[in-house]
Amino acid sequence: MTACRPRRYGTPVWTMAVAALLGMGLSACGSSSKPAASSTPATSTPAASTTAGATVTTASSSKYGTILVDSAGMTLYMLTGDSPKASICTGTCVSIWPPLLTTGSPKASGGADASLLGTITRSGGAHQVTYNGHPLYTFSHDKAPGQVNGEGIDNFGGIWYVLNASGQPVKGASSPSTTTSSSGGGGYGY
Repeated sequence: MTACRPRRYGTPVWTMAVAALLGMGLSACGSSSKPAASSTPATSTPAASTTAGATVTTASSSKYGTILVDSAGMTLYMLTGDSPKASICTGTCVSIWPPLLTTGSPKASGGADASLLGTITRSGGAHQVTYNGHPLYTFSHDKAPGQVNGEGIDNFGGIWYVLNASGQPVKGASSPSTTTSSSGGGGYGY
């Protein structure tokens, strides 16, 4: 019978190789440029912070015309699968498309129309802002005001569109004759 001797060189190479491969596989899970749809709805606390009297305003985009944004200038989106009374974005969806939440009555500024604002109650009891009957969301891949990286993405039960001041989805870029230039900067020169 031979006694086991400890290795002098530390962890076996194959163990380190397996650990490295597992690490690469796990890091690849979150690196998709287009978020994948979730087939398993789950209740989850939305990633968006709740604002007392959330504000919907407008910004000028050289590519999409006048669009809706939140008070921080982040582009707002609607999902075609939603209804005027309910959001289908739950579970993983809310971490990618955070709902615009409010604890008070939403407010309009700029070119946004206060008469088009409303709210729905999400499954967890939070109040999500709506505009012309469309529940509103930001997009986690928009990292700065003026970015519109979510336009036209087809996932989580519908297609995501930015909205104009009339509350209509903007499906594609504006023609040059209807494009409004940005005054005062704000990063809206997409």
